[in-house]
Amino acid sequence: MPELPEVETVRAGLEKWVSGRVIADAEVRHPRSIRRHLAGAADFTARLRNRRLGIARRRGKYLWLQLDDADESLVGHLGMSGQLLVRPASAADEPHLHVRIGFVDGGPQLRFVDQRTFGGLLIDELVPAADRPDDTVPSLIAHIARDPLDPAFDAAVFLDRLRRRSSGIKRALLDQSLISGVGNIYADEALWRAKLHGERVSSGLRRPAVLALLAEVRAVLAEAIVAGGTSFDALYVNVNGESGYFDRTLNVYGRAGEPCRRCGTPIRRAAFMNRSSYFCPRCQRPPRAR
Repeated sequence: MPELPEVETVRAGLEKWVSGRVIADAEVRHPRSIRRHLAGAADFTARLRNRRLGIARRRGKYLWLQLDDADESLVGHLGMSGQLLVRPASAADEPHLHVRIGFVDGGPQLRFVDQRTFGGLLIDELVPAADRPDDTVPSLIAHIARDPLDPAFDAAVFLDRLRRRSSGIKRALLDQSLISGVGNIYADEALWRAKLHGERVSSGLRRPAVLALLAEVRAVLAEAIVAGGTSFDALYVNVNGESGYFDRTLNVYGRAGEPCRRCGTPIRRAAFMNRSSYFCPRCQRPPRAR
């Protein structure tokens, strides 16, 4: 699942290549790709026609572009394998092309390609953000917290809410209602940097430890954005079809049995919420059994 750095990389590409352009028409080639747009394909395409795309924004793992100056937006979620690609109109159709958007300027198209069809697009109304009424977000994602790189992210509120949790710290980092954009990969990487085991109880962490962890979360996300995200296969690419390369510098994720870059102890893998956690058993001491 793409996480914040991958989504931010796509957002920046949309900002560069499609923001400010006027849509000529749209074509839905697979109904599942707009399943959250309950009014259907005909309504989806009609409501996009002759609309100007605004700046590209994101909240956690969602992307959106305001339509004209109206209280509506084009919202996208990449799911497991979704790609938003900018392609010349003359380019051959991709094997899993589900939505095509053309522009009145005749320039490159915006294409939504999704092999597994877990992602999708929809048109959604914009509503005031819960923490800042002067800001707006699509109603679908109004419940999702701000991400730690958002200038309006409130670290004090995050710290207070986190220390009331009785769950493990990794589970808390993956809770999109608490902090958004952090997924399995970057949670493991930040916890390794902060020397915290993912099963440490959130409420038992002292303020300095939480602030240090938050700093590491921000650092690893920022570094991954510079690297264009993490690509383990050809499914995650930016709008130009290029892969990210942060996977070359991962310290723990996917490195089970390899030596810790800090102490040399073999990295361990453990089952976690139908996924995997990776940690150093020496640098990240597991909590004592309660």
